[in-house]
Amino acid sequence: MKSILKKIIPKPIRNLMHLYIAYSSACKYKNPSEHMFVIGVTGTSGKSSTVYFLRQILESAGYIVGSLTTIDFYIAGKSKMNDQKMTTLGRGMTQKYLRDMVDAGCDIAIIETSSEGYVQNRHKYINFDTVILTNLYPEHIESHGSFEKYKEAKLGILKHVSKCKPKYRLAAYKKVAVCDMAQNTKEQCAKIPKTCVLNANNEYLSEFLEIDFEEKLLFGRNDEQVYINKNERKKYDCTVCGENLSVNSDGLHFILDKSHYFAPLYGEHNIMNVLAGIAVVKSLGVEEDLIMNSVVGLNSPPGRIEFIKEAEKLDFKIIVDYAFEPVALAKLYEVVDLIKPKKIIHVCGSAGGGRDQSRRAPIGNIVGNKANIVIVTDEDPYDEDPMEIIKMVSQGAIEMGKVLGKDLFEILDRKEAIKKAVDLAQEGDLVLVTGKGSEQKICVAGGKMLDWDDRGIVREALRGKKS
Repeated sequence: MKSILKKIIPKPIRNLMHLYIAYSSACKYKNPSEHMFVIGVTGTSGKSSTVYFLRQILESAGYIVGSLTTIDFYIAGKSKMNDQKMTTLGRGMTQKYLRDMVDAGCDIAIIETSSEGYVQNRHKYINFDTVILTNLYPEHIESHGSFEKYKEAKLGILKHVSKCKPKYRLAAYKKVAVCDMAQNTKEQCAKIPKTCVLNANNEYLSEFLEIDFEEKLLFGRNDEQVYINKNERKKYDCTVCGENLSVNSDGLHFILDKSHYFAPLYGEHNIMNVLAGIAVVKSLGVEEDLIMNSVVGLNSPPGRIEFIKEAEKLDFKIIVDYAFEPVALAKLYEVVDLIKPKKIIHVCGSAGGGRDQSRRAPIGNIVGNKANIVIVTDEDPYDEDPMEIIKMVSQGAIEMGKVLGKDLFEILDRKEAIKKAVDLAQEGDLVLVTGKGSEQKICVAGGKMLDWDDRGIVREALRGKKS
């Protein structure tokens, strides 16, 4: 029914319906975002990981935190996996979860905010205080129509935050605590500045700096192209630019304000995600020693470069990762280079349902070039022919020299594809399963969503592996 209505009702009308739902749900749940410090996290990639790291650092600083991401719904220490196959929740669910956070005593809410959610007005009637832009590069082109429209959506998210109604904090309280002006005097309260946190290595930085925020923070890498010079950077309220960045087998290392930071994480891209979180907590007045100690203890998010421990008993490694587009896959292979496996067996695919068809062959190119064995399979086909999608990805691998039936396999059933990869793995090998990460659903024809978890399927295959 949902998919039929989507085809019948024009998109502008559907977006007006979303706007009404956003308004009515905010009223129903009594505008919960007015009672917490609210952080939005947007960008092309790294959103969920940034939320995950920021949440941990804030909790180390004593805050009670709630967050909504592609990975999970988290309220004051209790987590539920996201089973909605959606980043920015609709149908009033975001407001419901925000109300649950208020009722649980949360000081801070962090919301992963997508460009598609913005177009559908799902951000409306959420009073944000701070917004992070992790990065920006061409993606989601088919759903938006062009990169310019995609960028406009990201700019729109930041403009929305800059114009949100002012909130106030208790001036005498060291931590950020949103206060009710009706119950406190002006002397007791201080205005919370609307703040943006921007990637200094983003080539579109200048366009986002033009938005009228009360505070503008920058984060990035000093050893890469920084799209603003050091004198200009002094104008901004907090500049967090890491130096001497390195990735070793033990984790991430970087220098910040002459101090050495270490995080037990994989992936050079995660340094940027951690730096974004540090920029926010520094602006909230969290002390450097506390930040350093919390970064040392950071855990990786589920389904993001997640090693399946059960594989180690069989003397090979398996990584499940969310990487579903070429840039993310290239970053994943930087991690693989550190592992130095004997053989790489990669299970991959690409989504249907209006997702960028242009990414399919490049996915095949990257995997075909890097992996020893490529297994192309189904991945959220929606109403498209899944075998056609598989063929498009497979063609990219063939262009890199892979041969069907020899080191390239097309397996429609994702479960069987994962099983084959596990069965082929030998001592010292690495199996990669990419595209879905910790997602709890797989989307098929007719608007149906089936229960799924790549990690669970991998563990099932390991239990059945012939030794």
